[in-house]
Amino acid sequence: MHQWAPFIPPPFPLLFSSQTPTLSTISNSLNNLSLSLSLSLSLSQIILFLLFLLPPISMVKLKPPTSIMPPNFPLPVSLLLLLLLLLLNCATKTVQCFDEHEKKLLSLQNLQWQALQSGTTSSSSSSCVSQKSRTEKGAIVLEMKHRDYCSGKTIDWNKEQKKRLILDKLHVQNLQSRIRTTNSSNIKVVSESNTQIPLTSGIKLQTLNYIVTIQLGGKKMAVIVDTGSDLTWVQCQPCKSCYAQQDPLFNPSISPSYKKVECNSSTCQSLLFATGNSGVCSSNLDPTCNYYVSYGDGSYTRGDLGSERLVLGTTPVEGFVIGCGRNNKGLFGGASGLMGLGRSDLSLISQTNSIFGGVFSYCLPSTQPGASGSLVLGGDSYSSVYKNSTPITFTRMVSNPQLSTFYVLNLTGVSIGGVRLLSNSSSFGKLGGILIDSGTVITRLPPSIYSAFKAEFLKQFSGFPSAPGFSILETCFNLSAYQEVNIPVVKLQFEGNAEMAVDVMGIFYFVKADASQVCLALASLSFEDEIGIIGNYQQKNQRVIYDTKESKLGFAGESCTSL
Repeated sequence: MHQWAPFIPPPFPLLFSSQTPTLSTISNSLNNLSLSLSLSLSLSQIILFLLFLLPPISMVKLKPPTSIMPPNFPLPVSLLLLLLLLLLNCATKTVQCFDEHEKKLLSLQNLQWQALQSGTTSSSSSSCVSQKSRTEKGAIVLEMKHRDYCSGKTIDWNKEQKKRLILDKLHVQNLQSRIRTTNSSNIKVVSESNTQIPLTSGIKLQTLNYIVTIQLGGKKMAVIVDTGSDLTWVQCQPCKSCYAQQDPLFNPSISPSYKKVECNSSTCQSLLFATGNSGVCSSNLDPTCNYYVSYGDGSYTRGDLGSERLVLGTTPVEGFVIGCGRNNKGLFGGASGLMGLGRSDLSLISQTNSIFGGVFSYCLPSTQPGASGSLVLGGDSYSSVYKNSTPITFTRMVSNPQLSTFYVLNLTGVSIGGVRLLSNSSSFGKLGGILIDSGTVITRLPPSIYSAFKAEFLKQFSGFPSAPGFSILETCFNLSAYQEVNIPVVKLQFEGNAEMAVDVMGIFYFVKADASQVCLALASLSFEDEIGIIGNYQQKNQRVIYDTKESKLGFAGESCTSL
């Protein structure tokens, strides 16, 4: 009398084979089974698959009972055993199963951190400035390259990583202090040319900020880009106290286009609003306007205000107001100074409004070797020079006279792996919004929101060995035994249905080159009523568009290396 069994697809021959299986063949069969069911099938999908196999039981004859199963072993039970073996395979982390959450694959093999294990940099002879440019769709596009080794110094990578986070913490504390002093407990929501200039990770300059190349008084120089600052400044000769920079100091005395700004001018008076410090006269004999800007992490610049011919790409800006730093200190690395992209009258955006219409955007590159991005100034078409892979979605900028130099948005939700975490922006403290800042490295969330985020992330990213916390980052893992991992997709939702999907490279902060200490790249604020901040680490590989004229901000996914 013949027995009947279901037809078994290729990955399933083990349980119904006429050959006696070995331990090796069992293992291989399980691996093939895992692959055949994909790397992330849900439990319901597997059950449906097994149910699909049950109907043909009466249609296929079973081979003589010389397999691993007993001769009269109930077939439904064998299928349950098959499921049990699959569960065991999942439990041993051979395969990630039963996960219906949205995830992205992160390859740990090709990360640049492995190349940095030696802790050395390239020759110090390399220049920080970009040398090439091209015109594309009416925009000036300058060559962009990753600046990993610009400083030419041998560094201890682990120490530098911790140092950056400590300074980032001080930077955020300074921002929160500036906001508190405004006594702003309530926020009331209130065709041009294109210039594209290279934007490069400042890791090459031993800072995680981003830098671009400008031309000032006929000299090229690399400056840090900061949307949380307003005054653009460079180090100048003669300098009383200057940090070391890659390129020669700017010498205003030999520039025919440089002019001093007097202390009784309206430009000098605007320093108070732009920097928080009033402009003062050098002396009774010298009416030059002096400025002072502190960045909260111990960094500062002090000098005199002047105007100079600025060239962005091939676009000249006459009479551009800059700070000529004579006494400067801080982690500006090898950069010549800083470009302020804030919203006051002294910012580059306001000073070039007649040329670029108050519109700019950037795509911040990852810190991988060869990665690059761009800063685009102007443009009457949001897609004319962008390489975005997803549609641009816009949200309005939240405005307040007391916070008008910041870019504030209404964050309405956060999702992790498709699980919605927030429902309204009121969760974000009294201010009801969140800053977006290219000068802050790590995104900050109020304590209650961070706790909920952490709990959901750990729920979805479970089973991995933990590692000690690192500086301001407390949720860390040891991923040194993995070649790749699936990470829950993190999305930030804003008013107006705008959304920013955090790039897979912006979710983990690699403390150690061998991935033995990898931390969730978000941190908690100290108090609930502090305002959240979207840092540059989470903005990587995103096209972020600032339209100050229409008071809106847009997001779109973009591979920054494509520019």
